[in-house]
Amino acid sequence: MSIKAKIPANFQVIALIGRMKLEEHKPFIEKLQKHILKQKRQLLWDEHLTPYLGNKNEHARATLLKQADLVISLGGDGTILKIVRDLPKRNNLYVLGVNLGNVGFNTEVKTSEKTFAYLDDILSGDFSVDERLLLRVTLYRGGKKIDTHLALNEAVINQGNFARLISLRSEIDQRKMLDFKADGVIVATPTGSTGHSLSAGGPIVHPRVDSIIFTPICPSVLSVRPIVIPSNRQLTIYVETERRYQDNTIGLTIDGQIVIPIQYGDMVKIRKSSRKMRLIRASAIAGNYYKLLREKLSWGV
Repeated sequence: MSIKAKIPANFQVIALIGRMKLEEHKPFIEKLQKHILKQKRQLLWDEHLTPYLGNKNEHARATLLKQADLVISLGGDGTILKIVRDLPKRNNLYVLGVNLGNVGFNTEVKTSEKTFAYLDDILSGDFSVDERLLLRVTLYRGGKKIDTHLALNEAVINQGNFARLISLRSEIDQRKMLDFKADGVIVATPTGSTGHSLSAGGPIVHPRVDSIIFTPICPSVLSVRPIVIPSNRQLTIYVETERRYQDNTIGLTIDGQIVIPIQYGDMVKIRKSSRKMRLIRASAIAGNYYKLLREKLSWGV
């Protein structure tokens, strides 16, 4: 949901988290540093900003997310997804996305003189908060927890090197939903509905719709279609395909960044996380999701 900030947040510690190879944006980064320090705020950054700002206040990403009040993401959607991987359990961390990438669907502003005006508005409390649902994705093997991660966009189960259908069984709150054969399945958030899930035939779901999207990838029968389920349900997916060849692997991919090999009999549980991604929306440019669809995805154009 998008909510107006009722009390100006006390953004005293600001962290910059960037993508790799930002050389062409060095003048903007240096100007951003001067602008924040002029506002008498403490500034920290990760290793990707060190070539431009030095190593005096460099910290690991996990440390920055624990110490900062405001995180400014310098990159595209991939940089924001990296933040999710280390997102701590706290309700007073906010993220502002500055688009230095390509699509930048979840970023808020581009690099321009207006960026600094928007930042001043935010530091004075003139902003909205866009709370985004996160998934908790947990892999079990032989009844034991193997791995767990947060996902802002989606979790994907699919084949590796072999173009063969895999057999999957799905349950919702321990009740059978569907047995099916497909190239895999995508379980997405409303935020991720415009990504991999959309390419596989899934619906666009507005971020304010509290839900989880279940999208089979190239199912063997036409009657197996995507479905949108309430976010307070737990989805369980069982892998029922045996590995026949050495290279015949099945993977669980989280937000396109984390890949975990899975095998016959593994169980993947997916539920809504208690954590949220709080994206800052500057009041001057916030609130038009449909315009964003038209501009970023050429929706209806």
